[in-house]
Amino acid sequence: MTTNLTTVPAGRQAGGHHTHGRRIVAALAITTTIGYGSLYYAYAVLLRPIAATLGVSATAVTGALTASVLAGALMAIPVGRWLDHHGGRALMTVGSITATVLLIAWSQVQTVWQLFAVMIGIGVTGAMVLYEPAFAVIVTWFTPERRAPALLAVTIVAGFASTIFMPLTGFLDAHLGWRSTLLVMAAIYGVVTVPLHALTIRKPPARPGALPVPPGRLNNRQRASVARAAMRDTRFWILAGTFTAHGAATSTMTVHILGYLASRGHPATFAASIAGLLGVLSVTGRLVLTVARRRLAVTTIVAAVFATQAVAVLAMPALAGTPIGAIITVTGFGLGFGIASLATPALLADRYGTAAYATIAGRLTAPITTAKAAAPLVAATVLAHDGYNVLLGVVACACFLAAGGMMIKRGSGTHTGGRQVGQPV
Repeated sequence: MTTNLTTVPAGRQAGGHHTHGRRIVAALAITTTIGYGSLYYAYAVLLRPIAATLGVSATAVTGALTASVLAGALMAIPVGRWLDHHGGRALMTVGSITATVLLIAWSQVQTVWQLFAVMIGIGVTGAMVLYEPAFAVIVTWFTPERRAPALLAVTIVAGFASTIFMPLTGFLDAHLGWRSTLLVMAAIYGVVTVPLHALTIRKPPARPGALPVPPGRLNNRQRASVARAAMRDTRFWILAGTFTAHGAATSTMTVHILGYLASRGHPATFAASIAGLLGVLSVTGRLVLTVARRRLAVTTIVAAVFATQAVAVLAMPALAGTPIGAIITVTGFGLGFGIASLATPALLADRYGTAAYATIAGRLTAPITTAKAAAPLVAATVLAHDGYNVLLGVVACACFLAAGGMMIKRGSGTHTGGRQVGQPV
């Protein structure tokens, strides 16, 4: 009799848990796609129209985007701590409301300093509504066997954000102007994301037979202990260095690939089309990781992809002068373009569990995002003094360094909560 009383509610809870989990995945796939499309990718399309209207250089307007990315990096740690303590519902709802207001404010800027202020605000809200909080919600909601497909679903859909929103932004700008375009973006973002975050996101219920102490029942001191233990784990800092090097490499190539292809004599339209493959290839890389991890370790797969990127970059001086060679080398690099965003939550959850996942992820995200913001500016200096071949060599070295870092296996004697940091949960 006792068995029946405990088993039936557990089954009902599990069924409801899985059903709502699918709703969460669908909601986050939609909100992150619209978020990246309107808060990030639209900027590249509107950069020059904004510069012309404000009467400033494109470099100055680009600086506002850099400030936005850096603001998001600074917010990663406090946002992660909040997510572990309170969950994602309130944070993502407030973030989406604030982002909607900031999109409206962006449409009304009259000076470059107002643009900087708005973009810094967008960087802060981006840290509250984009991949990092979405991943934190998914990691704590799903069991390990269901986590990978859930993360893949969100990243596959959001991987098409640039494919959807860059043409849409260009179309709206051509017909409405950039200010009205941003008002349309604000309406789309607010109407869709605010209710999805408010009505869908919630903390997971305790699952029968899950962790001995479910993450939601740990107090703040216990979570802080888990996070501190992870910070004492050598492998965390190896992982941070690995993804920082890779983030710098991908950010550099994203910004400078068009200029490089043009320098090799390719027409601007061809160069733009080839560069546009990066968004689609990021989805391909994530699919490769998800399928291959059934037979190989995540670290092995990611290291192989990073090494492939390095080889592709090194081959560019010899091959990228022809259309076929350009397609081959950009494809080789593009396979790793989005793989880090899917590998990171898998590695962190496997090594450190889910109790303090968002706090640990925030501390990892901060240096990576900072590197992504600073690398294109440093690369421009290298480019001005030494040319593209030297720059490509630096990018290839960063990818090889990331591949080597991914393969380092280092044990840790640090313990937390009765288990070794790094043991799978």
